[in-house]
Amino acid sequence: MPVTSGACVKVTMEDRVAVVTIDHRPVNALNRQTMEELDTVVEGLRGEAAVKVVILTGAGSLAFVAGADIKEVSQLTSVQQAQEMSALGQAVFMKIQKLGKPVIAAINGVCLGGGLELAMACHLRISGDRARFGQPEITLGIIPGWGGTQRLPRLIGKAKATEWILTGDMVTAQEALRLGLVNLVVPQDHVLKAAKDLARKIASKGIVTITESLRAIEEGLEGSLEQGMAKEAAAFGRVAATEDSREGIKAFVEKRQPQFKDR
Repeated sequence: MPVTSGACVKVTMEDRVAVVTIDHRPVNALNRQTMEELDTVVEGLRGEAAVKVVILTGAGSLAFVAGADIKEVSQLTSVQQAQEMSALGQAVFMKIQKLGKPVIAAINGVCLGGGLELAMACHLRISGDRARFGQPEITLGIIPGWGGTQRLPRLIGKAKATEWILTGDMVTAQEALRLGLVNLVVPQDHVLKAAKDLARKIASKGIVTITESLRAIEEGLEGSLEQGMAKEAAAFGRVAATEDSREGIKAFVEKRQPQFKDR
């Protein structure tokens, strides 16, 4: 499936890195059209061999993603409609988490509700120093429905996640960094550059080792420690038999940079 931009989701590619931009201004709210376009883009990136790393960001400087489109939420009139909306967002975000390629959230503004749920589905998060984070759904009489009640406790711990979800309070980028929600905080104007620098660093590695590392981490966290160790051993075996493994070890011995071939 070719990777093409839509009205609300734009895609550019360079240096084995795809930059996906949510462009639904003013605050990049996630309505059905945006979610469907994002789903299509993610599916296309899954099979795009030229792309090794993905950056996900928001258009403009005001918001990464401020949340779900409240107009659409207000039009839900039944339990079934609400569950269908929740299931759509969960499915799209799970595709991001399971993409098999690293996805870096470049958080260039407010990151609230569905926006935080989207960022948490990414594997790495870089934040601007003026960004704000939170799950404010409870202030609207609803709860997070796109993974917030599940991913947030896994990332920052049960106690703090419960506090965020039950109060709806916003926190600073610095607090998000302290809690381990984001990997790095940089000046607001440098977010995309920092994300690209990190993406290029990762993209310089072999795609087999990137994919197998992600798989071992993601699948290992789904079971017991013993099950995770078994998955790690299986992944190690697959990687050790590759041409890139032999090249990496040879380059280390010869004191030079490896030339990975992605095989």
